[in-house]
Amino acid sequence: MNPRIPAGYHEVAAWLENCVRSHAKREDPRIEVLLDADGPREGHSYGVRLVLGTRVHPPLDSPPIELSFREVADGRTRFDWTEQLGARIRAAAREMVSSARAGR
Repeated sequence: MNPRIPAGYHEVAAWLENCVRSHAKREDPRIEVLLDADGPREGHSYGVRLVLGTRVHPPLDSPPIELSFREVADGRTRFDWTEQLGARIRAAAREMVSSARAGR
């Protein structure tokens, strides 16, 4: 991905959703991704949640994982940033899987 090629909000959203899904499914292939990119967020930010069965992380009564459009648009071309995002997502996914196995 060439960082000099501009990317629109929806293109970056698609990249983010695929990146998050890829990292989450490394922990459990049943995990799905909810990406909030509509309404007041559109053009500015993204909200990310992971879903495993009936479990949602972060819970619906808590704020989602928040990422700004600029942060993702700039970060997606940098290995260190994508690695940090991947580690964050995998940690959240592991927590969900552990919680599900414990029956919590």
